[in-house]
Amino acid sequence: MSFAAYAGGQVAIALFPILMMGAGAVDVMTMRIPNRLIVALATLFVPFAVVTGMPLWLLGLHAGTGAVLLLVGFGLFSLGWIGGGDAKLLAAAGLWLGFPCVLPFILFSAVAGGLLAAAVGIWFTLTAEASLNSATLGNALAPMRPDLPYGFALATGAILAVPFSWWMSAASIPA
Repeated sequence: MSFAAYAGGQVAIALFPILMMGAGAVDVMTMRIPNRLIVALATLFVPFAVVTGMPLWLLGLHAGTGAVLLLVGFGLFSLGWIGGGDAKLLAAAGLWLGFPCVLPFILFSAVAGGLLAAAVGIWFTLTAEASLNSATLGNALAPMRPDLPYGFALATGAILAVPFSWWMSAASIPA
């Protein structure tokens, strides 16, 4: 393994989680995931794949995984279950993680999303109870469907899935 491949692998296993954390943090704060973060994730994949020596067949498998997750994400978006930024972030993470690493990613994201939903539900219940004490019932219960910043759950799932990814072997210390 060349030094460039080793260094590229090291940077990739640091950069991908940092960009995912950024997307998750921005989603928590603004309920939006900037397209520039998603574009950065998608465009940085190819140079890192080339520098680290990812085989062409594996690069194609990663691209196919990203494409399938984009379709799944926009299906979920059309049902109103996730936002458009979440759908694009799902695809970008799938591009980096590839198959079969996408399976733990989806599992970890689902668990993180469930915990996030429970936390938001508890928070909503507490704030709704306070609103009931100070307002009419109609005003207090009007926002009965709190929004979830699911980019946070996707970022958590992606970070937890990285150890199972091809990038860990790309970042291994040369013999």
